[in-house]
Amino acid sequence: MIEWSEMHLSIRDAMRRFVEAEVVPRIKDIEHGGEPPYDVLRKLVATFGIKDMAEARFAHQIGKEKARAERGEPAASGPEEKKPRGGPEAANEMAMRMIPIIELCKYSPGMVTALGVSMGLTANAIMSRGTIRQKERWALPLLTLEKIGAWAITEPSSGSDAFGSMKATAKRDGEGYVLSGNKTFITNGPYADTIVFICKLDEGNDAKDRKVVSFVLDKGMPGLTQSKPLRKMGLHGSPTGELFLEDVRVGRDRLLGETEDAPARSAAKETFTAERTGVAAMALGIVEQCRKLCIEYAKTRVQFGRPIGEFQLIQLKLAKMEVARMNIQNLVFRQIELAAEGKAMTLAEASACKLYSAQAAMEVSLEAVQLFGGNGYMAEYQVEQLCRDAKVLQIYGGTDEIQISQIARNLLGES
Repeated sequence: MIEWSEMHLSIRDAMRRFVEAEVVPRIKDIEHGGEPPYDVLRKLVATFGIKDMAEARFAHQIGKEKARAERGEPAASGPEEKKPRGGPEAANEMAMRMIPIIELCKYSPGMVTALGVSMGLTANAIMSRGTIRQKERWALPLLTLEKIGAWAITEPSSGSDAFGSMKATAKRDGEGYVLSGNKTFITNGPYADTIVFICKLDEGNDAKDRKVVSFVLDKGMPGLTQSKPLRKMGLHGSPTGELFLEDVRVGRDRLLGETEDAPARSAAKETFTAERTGVAAMALGIVEQCRKLCIEYAKTRVQFGRPIGEFQLIQLKLAKMEVARMNIQNLVFRQIELAAEGKAMTLAEASACKLYSAQAAMEVSLEAVQLFGGNGYMAEYQVEQLCRDAKVLQIYGGTDEIQISQIARNLLGES
């Protein structure tokens, strides 16, 4: 794929009109007034038929799973079942996911994060490992954004070493479990209706030998406390909070997959892969907007009697922005091509994709602030916000350092 199709461009233009009409007028309230983004996101989901498509796909999948169960066949969990189907339809679905991310990120990368964690990470965790009953109970409201979801893995003492330093536990209690522990930096945490809580099964054994298990929690459960939104550098359109669990009692029906032997570690890796590949589309939106704003500013800002765009050092900045835009767009196109072939990026490829895209977005946004000079440092100019938002792309979903390690280990033939 070397360019967007006419259909893609038509969808892009419609998305731009929506963003300009519904998002831009509320940016100040969302970015600086603490307004949650969910009403706007629900309108987006309804306007573009995403809700209807999600309901149709869900009904189709559940129908197939029920038919398989009636025939006494095992649940679909093997590699072949998870393999993308490929073809033009799969490619277009991938493009349809990318385009809203790109366009929203031009104004609010935080809103994309809030949307992706709820409809993507949280819903997919349940859809990929949950039982039919669990999917019907929790997944569909997440896939349609009727309810807000959170995927809780990070803890105060476990960032990059998510599993090794994990302290949150589940202890058997009769037919159920008692959950305890704290989670932090949880996207949608303050407002989440449904939470996938990842912890270790404490059987009295050493922490490093414990199984990793996941539970689905609902807002308001006794012993579960959701903090107010945390103040942070950027991504103000994405509420982030802490979760505190003190002896939260749950039945086995909330254990994801209703088995202690579900591959939670490998499932988390799949989640990280999806999260990392999505960074390319986010970075592209940030870079495209910085580039646009800088071109306009370079043409109209006059210093020493000339538009600053006539100065060679300014031209160098603009040229580097265009190179970054082209490279990131090619990474987005590669994902669409892979979808057409029924393939997806490996974890190492996704890490390389995220590493480059995140660094490029940060470099471009910093140069945008520099090009705007003193104005670029002011909140009234959008490049200030884009620069703050770009930084998190180098942190969440695995820091740059983790991506480098993952890529190098793959090159050296390690797991």
